[in-house]
Amino acid sequence: MSKHNILFIGLDTHKELAKVAYIEDQRGAKSTHLGRISSAKVLMIKLARQFQSKYPNATLLFVYEADPCGYWIGRLLTSLDHCCYVIAPSLIPKKLAKERKQINGMR
Repeated sequence: MSKHNILFIGLDTHKELAKVAYIEDQRGAKSTHLGRISSAKVLMIKLARQFQSKYPNATLLFVYEADPCGYWIGRLLTSLDHCCYVIAPSLIPKKLAKERKQINGMR
């Protein structure tokens, strides 16, 4: 990763667990799924620090969907000086039924 790249980190948050995936901001990059981690505050801090040490020159950009658990993850990550976007579920693009059928080979 070069000096000024962005690392996009997606979180699928739930009450007790969060799924984590990331992708580098470069042509041809493939996303990497890290698996599940506990949603505990200490482990979210540890996750951010691990990304920070693995990609020291990158800008970490966290993204997660707003859910009933609140915005504490966003506030925590921004307090650690990371950029964090909380996305409204209604604004996430969804594939139409027609598009899903074409992708699955049905017409």
